[in-house]
Amino acid sequence: EGKGKRRNPLHDFRKTGELMLIKVNKTLEVKTKLLNTTEQCAKRCSRNKGLSFTCKAFAYDRVTKRCHWLSFNSLTNGVRKKQDHAFDLYEKKDYVRNCIIGKGADYKGTISVTKSGIQCQAWNSMIPHEH
Repeated sequence: EGKGKRRNPLHDFRKTGELMLIKVNKTLEVKTKLLNTTEQCAKRCSRNKGLSFTCKAFAYDRVTKRCHWLSFNSLTNGVRKKQDHAFDLYEKKDYVRNCIIGKGADYKGTISVTKSGIQCQAWNSMIPHEH
């Protein structure tokens, strides 16, 4: 079963239509290239192929068929959202997910307080509780 079938690389991304991210912080990196499909953009982002940074998202310009790989996402400080009908934004779910899957070893989200509002304890700390 599944022989010859490849997993769609877009499954690892959350799509927001008609949105582009603008970097206010100039140290954030972007790389662009002409590519025919969003699947090609997603595959390169997932593998970080040809990128000097960890790809956290990409924006695809449907008009020019240009992929914009981003070292940031919508939750990054120094970034603002811009409504743009030409673009679709794809953010890696691992970086925008606000929940833990499994044991949480790969969690990259930004939540650092419990449901009741208590600050989370760092994994490398034994204070105030032992693991």
